Amino acid sequence: MGTTMRDHSMIVEGDHLLVGLSGGKDSMILFEALVERLRALPFDFSLSAAHIEATGIGYEIDREQLTAFCKNLDVPLHYRTIEPDLEKDPSKAACFVCSWHRRKELFKLTRELNCNKLALGHHRNDAVETLLMNMIYHGSISSLPYSLKMFEGRVHLIRPLLDLDERMLEDYARLNDLVKVEKSCPHEDRTQRENIAQLLRQIEKLHGKGPFNIFKAMNKIFEEYLPS
Repeated sequence: MGTTMRDHSMIVEGDHLLVGLSGGKDSMILFEALVERLRALPFDFSLSAAHIEATGIGYEIDREQLTAFCKNLDVPLHYRTIEPDLEKDPSKAACFVCSWHRRKELFKLTRELNCNKLALGHHRNDAVETLLMNMIYHGSISSLPYSLKMFEGRVHLIRPLLDLDERMLEDYARLNDLVKVEKSCPHEDRTQRENIAQLLRQIEKLHGKGPFNIFKAMNKIFEEYLPS
């Protein structure tokens, strides 16, 4: 993760990072690692954490445990509650609507806290799944960038875990007894993304390095050999 941040210049002196904490392993590992970076890097930057709880959809979070997790790392946790309307546009999946509203609230919080960076816990599998989803469902080639300027450069969205395979994060969580504090969501495992994750597992059975090669292919595009 340190190499990824260095190669893509994700953190510089004076930055104030807001870390989006969902309560799952990925964001919690990201948070722990950034706290470690805070202590190790030879320049100063600031960290804050935020959890956006979505109510009215059957989602649960262990707020007490998440608060204790941040307190142990000596970083303030900002807690916000939203109630996304899942019925407003039935054509959009519940997870998409919930994620969109959560992201909107996080960006709002970056302004309130004067944060110039928003760090999210997406890993390599997320990037490959997003690429395949956009190709299959939308007929476009796009995915998750390492860093993205938002709102005319006011805030940068960064993804320090993007080079890591999800299984590495699972191993880390297990070895460090990292407890998931996101209890449940009635919509998980019923999304397009879960279908794509199953497809990715089939691709890996076909060729062990298939998912990694798909990720690598996004940086190796030969436009002259495309139909466009």
